[in-house]
Amino acid sequence: PTAEQHQVGAAAKVSKKELNSNHDEAEETSEKEQQEAIEHIDEVQNEIDRLNEQASEEILKVEQKYNKLRQPFFQKRSELIAKIPNFWVTTFVNHPQVSALLGEEDEEALHYLTRVEVTEFEDIKSGYRIDFYFDENPYFENKVLSKEFHLNESGDPSSKFTEIKWKSGKDLTKRSSQTQNKASRKRQHEEPESFFTWFTDHSDAGADELGEVIKDDIWPNPLQYYLVPDMDDEEGEGEEDDDDDEEEEGLEDIDEEGDEDEGEEDEDDDEGEEGEEDEGEDD
Repeated sequence: PTAEQHQVGAAAKVSKKELNSNHDEAEETSEKEQQEAIEHIDEVQNEIDRLNEQASEEILKVEQKYNKLRQPFFQKRSELIAKIPNFWVTTFVNHPQVSALLGEEDEEALHYLTRVEVTEFEDIKSGYRIDFYFDENPYFENKVLSKEFHLNESGDPSSKFTEIKWKSGKDLTKRSSQTQNKASRKRQHEEPESFFTWFTDHSDAGADELGEVIKDDIWPNPLQYYLVPDMDDEEGEGEEDDDDDEEEEGLEDIDEEGDEDEGEEDEDDDEGEEGEEDEGEDD
């Protein structure tokens, strides 16, 4: 190669080095910009988290305020409910999730339930208590059965409950198969434990579905479940209507047969009269 060709080749190598160098610098700049962007995102996220905490505090204050304002209305509602026999047992039986936990004897025991109260602790976030008030009954001595749910400062859940003082042979949580009827025995492996087992169960206080259902679904408006129409009654009414229709049809058939008989009698009478007339003419 000539000297000129050497110079051209050397220049080409230099330009490649410059290109690679520029590319590396661009990559370094891009990585630096990305890192800076990530740091800025983190700063913005901290601001969002701070606002969320502030909002939570303000929302909690509003909830506490309105929780106090609701108390007299809850009290008035309880007084009115007390005038309706079997209000609470009907409400629980009509609620799809709660009714799934109720056996026949559980329902019998809940007929003595006169009042239910849900009380959120003053700071709300630390938990709540559910109280069940009972009349004198053949199952247990307690007048009130309670269950409390607590969240400590670290957010760990726990629960407390009233020990049920069962009367002799009436412990619904320890029913033997001998006390069940045949149909119940067949379903026994599928049926849940007694509703009253819930009072003494604190195996998973953080995921107590029944407690949450009572507090968040039933307690705010129990009337909506009390007024759910009983499908059995509706079906029964439909059957009665069908029976009435059948009876009416039967009566109509009888009337029609009676009318036909009367028509035949009238025809016989007409024939008799015609026969008498003919005899007179012969005379």
